[in-house]
Amino acid sequence: MNKPDMRVTLAGVELRSPVIAASGTFGYGVEFEEVVDFERIGAFVTKGISREPMAGNPSPRIIETPAGMMNAVGLQNIGVRAFIKEKLPKLRSIPGAVVIANIFGYTIEDCVEVIRELNDAEGIALYELNASCPNTSHGGMVFGTDADSLHHLTTRCLDAAKRPLMVKLSPNVTHIGQMARVVEEAGAQAISLVNTFLALAIDVETRRPRIANVTAGLSGPAIRPIAVRMVHEAAQAVKIPVVGLGGIVRAEDAVEFMLAGATAVQVGTASFADPRAVENIANGLRHWCAGHNVAKVSELTGAMVR
Repeated sequence: MNKPDMRVTLAGVELRSPVIAASGTFGYGVEFEEVVDFERIGAFVTKGISREPMAGNPSPRIIETPAGMMNAVGLQNIGVRAFIKEKLPKLRSIPGAVVIANIFGYTIEDCVEVIRELNDAEGIALYELNASCPNTSHGGMVFGTDADSLHHLTTRCLDAAKRPLMVKLSPNVTHIGQMARVVEEAGAQAISLVNTFLALAIDVETRRPRIANVTAGLSGPAIRPIAVRMVHEAAQAVKIPVVGLGGIVRAEDAVEFMLAGATAVQVGTASFADPRAVENIANGLRHWCAGHNVAKVSELTGAMVR
């Protein structure tokens, strides 16, 4: 058959591939310029960008786990103004680079300010709002685990945004479909899930937590079946595009997420083991489609047979 059409549309933005590099695993993108062919992947998501620079959490903050890893990096980043000044000009010079800016804050005002700073900067296709941060103005309740807080955060950010907004949902909830509907009703153009699962590992010899922050986010292949289930539930609940992530290490994993209802996928933890994982998976997905007579990769979305 002819080469499969790998294009998908996410929040009104056409991508050449549904395979995206996930936030927190691809730096600011410039670090991978000599490693990954950006014209072979759909896009990449920057590490989380905050209003002011953040040093992150103390070490140890990353450990390996069976079939995955735990991290409590603490959203270390250079801040939005330094990102615009130091990173964006370099990103604009990379052929094929499609930039999705991940933004976060510990108050709604912080998130809104980051968006306002980015609005007039060239070279960004859309925003991904990290809703897994604790709202320090309201007792530390995580935005993404409280429906009212999530709706208010999304609405305020949409009012400020001059670009499409995708909301990254927390998986640490009872009903992911409900949270997906909250975001859709607030007006978001897409959702992404799952973020990491809250986890704890203890050194049995010292009896101390293995991560300095005590708890951390679990990611990698170990969470994939749960992530696929949650993507399916979210996709059933909303009409806006769903981006699936959680333990994707090969093309078949990406296909599984798309069959569950994902329009696109993000590759995260795999990039730590293989810096070229995103490109390899994108290439593998193209070959898989060709070998399975899939003319358009978009036909896979929601095509699970029951």
